[in-house]
Amino acid sequence: MRVASVVTADAPKASKPWYKVLYIQVLTAIVLGGLLGWLDPALATNDWLKALGDGFISLIKMVIAPIIFCTVVSGIAHVQDAKKVGRIGIKALVYFEIVSTFALVIGLVIGNVLRPGAGFGGAGANAQAVAQFVAPDKQIKSVDFLLHIIPDSVVGAFARGDILQVLLFAIIFGFSLMFMGERSASLRTFIDDMSHAVFGVIAIVMKAAPIGAFGAMAYTIGKYGTGAILNLLGLIGTFYLTSGLFIIVVLGIIARIAGFSIFKFLAYIRDELLVVLGTSSSESALPQLMAKLERLGCSKSVVGLVVPTGYSFNLDGTNIYMTLATLFIAQALNVDLTLGQQLTIVLVAMLTSKGASGVTGAGFITLGATLAAVDPRLVPGMAIVLGIDKFMSECRALTNIVGNGVACTIVAWWEGELDQDKLRSGLNREVDPADIETAVSAG
Repeated sequence: MRVASVVTADAPKASKPWYKVLYIQVLTAIVLGGLLGWLDPALATNDWLKALGDGFISLIKMVIAPIIFCTVVSGIAHVQDAKKVGRIGIKALVYFEIVSTFALVIGLVIGNVLRPGAGFGGAGANAQAVAQFVAPDKQIKSVDFLLHIIPDSVVGAFARGDILQVLLFAIIFGFSLMFMGERSASLRTFIDDMSHAVFGVIAIVMKAAPIGAFGAMAYTIGKYGTGAILNLLGLIGTFYLTSGLFIIVVLGIIARIAGFSIFKFLAYIRDELLVVLGTSSSESALPQLMAKLERLGCSKSVVGLVVPTGYSFNLDGTNIYMTLATLFIAQALNVDLTLGQQLTIVLVAMLTSKGASGVTGAGFITLGATLAAVDPRLVPGMAIVLGIDKFMSECRALTNIVGNGVACTIVAWWEGELDQDKLRSGLNREVDPADIETAVSAG
C-alpha cells in the first residue's frame, strides 16, 4: 500500500475545529452514553440503542477479513526473498512468547502482593452459572485448534470472518504470487488497489464511531449498573493498575530500546484507543491501527504479517486477566495455591489464550480451562467474576491493541524495516486525526 506516502508533514495545514476531531467526538459520546445508562437504564437498554454499538462493530468486522487478506498477500507478494517472510514471522512469534510471559508473570506478582480476593468469602460461587463456559464441548484441544486453522473452503473462511483461516490462505496465496514473479504484476496491482478501496470504506465507517461508542457505553452501564461492580472494585482496580504498569514499564522499556516513547505512541493511537474503550472490542480499531502503523514507518510486509498474527497470538491484556482472575478466585474461595500450581497458571494460560482466539466467550472459556488445569475446585468460582467481566473487557482490549501496535513497531525495527524519520516525525508532532482519513481516502 502507498498509504504512508500520501501524507507528508512538510506543509502545515489548518487544524480542524475541536468539535470535529474524532477522538473528542468519541470521548464525548462515551461520557454521554455513561450518563444516559446511569440516569435512565430503561432507555439505555433499549434494543435500538444496543444496536448502535453492535452495528458499528459489525461494520468494522465486515472489512477485517478483506483487509487482512489484501495486506498479507500484498506484503508477501512484493517481497523478493521468501526467507525474509519466514524471518519476520519467526521474529514476531519469538517476541509474542517473550512479552506474553512478562504479562503473565506481572499479573501473578501483583495478584500475590495486593491479594484483591482475600476476605471475599466465596460469595456468589454458582457452578450452573458458568457451566456454558466449561462444558467439554467448549474446550479447544491443541489438535482441534491446529486443524481449525485449515478452512473447509476459502469462501467459508471469509464468510465466517475467521481470521486465522483467512491468514493461512493469504500467506499461501502471497507466496504463490511471489513465485510467479512478473506474471503476477497485474494481480498484485489489483490487490493493492483493492486494499486502498477497503481502507476507504474504513474511513467512511469511522465517521460513525461516536454513535457506536455512545450506544455501547449506554447499554453497558444501563444493563449492569454501577452498583454491580462495587463489591469487586478491588479486582477491577488491580487489573487496570497491572495493565497500566505493564504498558508503561514493560512496553515502555521495549519501546525505548527501539528509540521511541510509549507515551508518544499512546498519543499517536489515541483515536483507536477511545474507539476500543467505547466498544470494548479491539477489532473495531484494527484496520485503522494497521494504516497508522504503515504511516509511522513500519513496512507494509511487517504490518501485514505481524498485526493479524498478533491479533490471535499476542493478547497481553488477556494474559494479565487470566493470572489475576485465577488468583482472585483462589483467594476468594480460600484455596491456597502452591508455587507449582501458580507456575502451571502461566504455562496453561500461555496455551489456552491462543487456542480460543476467535471463539465466542473466549475470555471465560480460556479462564475455565486454566482453572480446571490448576485446581478443579476453582471452576465454580468463575461465577464470582462473571458479573463484572464486561467492565474488564475494555481494559483487556486496550492492552491487547497497544501490545500489538508496539509489537509491530519492534519487529519492523528488529528487521530493519522501520523508517526512523517517519517514526520521529509521526510521534514528535501533534497528530492531526484527519491524516489517516485523508491517506486512506486518497489511496
